[in-house]
Amino acid sequence: MEPLEDYSKYEKHYSDNQFWDKVRKVARAAGIKVIYVALELYYVLRNPGTPKADRAKILGALGYFILPLDLIPDALPVAGFTDDLAALTWALYCVAKNVTPEVKLQAREKISEWFGDES
Repeated sequence: MEPLEDYSKYEKHYSDNQFWDKVRKVARAAGIKVIYVALELYYVLRNPGTPKADRAKILGALGYFILPLDLIPDALPVAGFTDDLAALTWALYCVAKNVTPEVKLQAREKISEWFGDES
């Protein structure tokens, strides 16, 4: 699976604080699927055993997610997060070997905390 574009240029936009701010602000609007993929990537990134090349892909995708102005503006109803989901899904596909049961559990627990019965 080839990336839709070079997301490495978005690495500089990533920080933990900006990630959590974005997730809190858009969780409901973005939906469970987008947030779950973002959380899986976040928890893979936090694992010190994740290879540098995989970390770079994750940082690029999460940086793209954080940016308010991207290919399809997040404020657009329905379509606003489709480009973010594509970038996040691409990164997740690339680093899938690093998605451990612990990572999945952490992401599911956070989704359950935020979305409750919807998840």
